[in-house]
Amino acid sequence: MKAAPQPAVVTTPRPRFPRAARPLQVAVVGAGWAGMAAAVSAAERGHHVTVYEAGRLPGGRARSLPVSTDDGAVLPLDNGQHILIGAYTRTLDLMAHVGVAPQEHLLALPLELRFPDGNGLQMPGWARGWPAPLDALASIAHAPGWSGGERLALLARALRWRMTGFQCADNDTVAEVCRGLPDRVIDEFIQPLCVSALNLPAAQASGTVFLRVLSDAMTGRGHPPWSPSTLLVPRTDLGTLFPMSAVQWLARHHRARFELHAGTRVVALRPNEGAWVIETLHTGPLAERRFDRVVWATACGPAAQALRAVGVALEGRSGSPALQDGLLTWAERANALDFTAITTVYAQTDPAWRLPRPMLALRSEPESAQDPAQFVFDRGQLQPDDPRLRGVLAFVASDSEGDREQLEARVLDQARRQLGLQALRPLQTVVEKRATFACTPGLIRPPTQAAPGLLMAGDYIDGPYPATLEGAVRSGLTAAARL
Repeated sequence: MKAAPQPAVVTTPRPRFPRAARPLQVAVVGAGWAGMAAAVSAAERGHHVTVYEAGRLPGGRARSLPVSTDDGAVLPLDNGQHILIGAYTRTLDLMAHVGVAPQEHLLALPLELRFPDGNGLQMPGWARGWPAPLDALASIAHAPGWSGGERLALLARALRWRMTGFQCADNDTVAEVCRGLPDRVIDEFIQPLCVSALNLPAAQASGTVFLRVLSDAMTGRGHPPWSPSTLLVPRTDLGTLFPMSAVQWLARHHRARFELHAGTRVVALRPNEGAWVIETLHTGPLAERRFDRVVWATACGPAAQALRAVGVALEGRSGSPALQDGLLTWAERANALDFTAITTVYAQTDPAWRLPRPMLALRSEPESAQDPAQFVFDRGQLQPDDPRLRGVLAFVASDSEGDREQLEARVLDQARRQLGLQALRPLQTVVEKRATFACTPGLIRPPTQAAPGLLMAGDYIDGPYPATLEGAVRSGLTAAARL
């Protein structure tokens, strides 16, 4: 009798963290995705890590957000709906490193941008499992509702981008990079992809960064077993997905050299004989502590404010003009960044109702506020084992403008017209006014190194990616590697 076939074992590559020659006392300020990536990397290198987080829980701007309903139920939602791709290997590898199996916590979808009317990119069944870039090219070639000329135009442009190394002039916008493509291709592929990845319409977004994302999605390395272009939608809350899991992993594996101080605000930072002193405020008097290195991993605004305060305090001190200039220059560059908003509207309809797919693209007018949302997610399909989420939809409006009530009303009206949903009631609307930096052409972002022994991390730090979870994680890993 033959033995039953065994399921294939997918081996996940683990990040490499070379051991440091000398253990250091390292402070990480901020327990978001960048900060916790830095903390894991630093601890694995043998350093003693202390994390300070002003909030009650880790997560930063990608965190869990429990929402209470009228009937008293508490829904496990997030402060924004996120999506990853298979090319985000640093994030996926790090999740696996701290014990979060990506295949269990992420729903893998083929590269599709389907609209409620059925048009848009569609991956044919016979092409699923093809290697990159053939899978992405198959989706383009099979786009329903597109003419043969429209498909060929995008295929030809994609091949041209690949032949030129996905390069363009630094000052080119996405619209300039895509000039000459048919209107349908722009409306149903370029514009949704651009606004979801860069949080700006094609006429304003950086062509260089857009092509980098496309390059990694079409020709980069994917996290096994996925193609780099695979869309990955969280099936669990964002806290569990990495930040909280990283804290628990550090507490188990590095108990002797890891501390987390939640609900603790860093109120001052100052250099001290080749090291840094941090002042914190919790519930009692101010506390001081000296560290060999500091990784500052807060949002851009607080980081710029903190470094400017240090630079101003050094005014007139002997031997510190270079340090002062570096800190003030970093703060000035960070303050020069513009930011754009992302709005997530959670709403509930009949629990028996389902989207045709877990995720759909919506027709949005970038020049008009009438239809602000670009995507809708069916949380009941993402988390089918939780009956509380049946009929719960998440509408995402990138580069959103207007106040919360206006945006909520416009999104609900858009849902009624495009999805045919009449019985739809809002649950929670989250407006992150400074969700991402404006990824415009020729943008100069602040560097990782702000001063000797002071490293910076966050999705706005200089790097190849826009403001994404992958960008945040990469920045944290880069900061820890430079300790």
